[in-house]
Order: sequence, then structure tokens, then C-alpha cells
Amino acid sequence: MLRSMFRLKLLVAAAALLASNATFADNESGLAAIYNYRLHGHKTACGEVYNKNALTTAHQTLPCGSKVKITNQKNHKSVVLRVTDRGPTQAGRIVDVSTRAAKALGMHRVDLTPVELKVIKKGKP
Repeated sequence: MLRSMFRLKLLVAAAALLASNATFADNESGLAAIYNYRLHGHKTACGEVYNKNALTTAHQTLPCGSKVKITNQKNHKSVVLRVTDRGPTQAGRIVDVSTRAAKALGMHRVDLTPVELKVIKKGKP
């Protein structure tokens, strides 16, 4: 019993140390995809309900609540989005964007779009 409690405390301390040393790229380039419309109304990894009409995005590592500027590299349209979920899970993609964000970026008729991501404000880890 005492050993298992010690192991648990050690694991918690190690996780806290890793989280405090986590680094995030301030700029990234890659592909953006549009969230599946069927996720509208479902809970995100950050605990919010996904709204396809909000200016939101999913990112693998940025803390929830972070604000990022996404720029479509084809037409140079930009939009500021708030990270509300984890994802995408497909290789090569750096973000999934809401339907409203996709329209603002001019990518609503295209599945994948090359984008540049710039962190404006990091959320609390």
C-alpha cells in the first residue's frame, strides 16, 4: 500500500514537471482541415461544447484557451481562433478549424489547405 502511494506521488510529480517544461512552437506551417459538421454540439477535450459557428480550432499541444492567428497560404486571408479541442489526429495536419473559421479563411469548399499558425496568446496549461 505504501509503495503504491509512493509510486502514484512520483508519477504525479513527474507529470507536473513535464507539463511545466512543455514548450510550444510560436509559429507552425502545415495543413488545416475543417471539423466534421457532425461534431457540432458535442463536448470537446477542453470541456466546451463544439459550436461550428464559433471561431475555434483544435491543436495537438497548445493549451486550451490559447489564441492563434491562422493564415491561409493560398489567399492570405487570416483569422484569430481560440483553441478549444485536441486534434487533428491525421499526419501532416496542424489544426482543425470550425466551419465559420473555414469560411473566413476561404477554405470552406476545400478539404485541406496549407496554413501558417502564429501563437498570439498561450492559455494556461
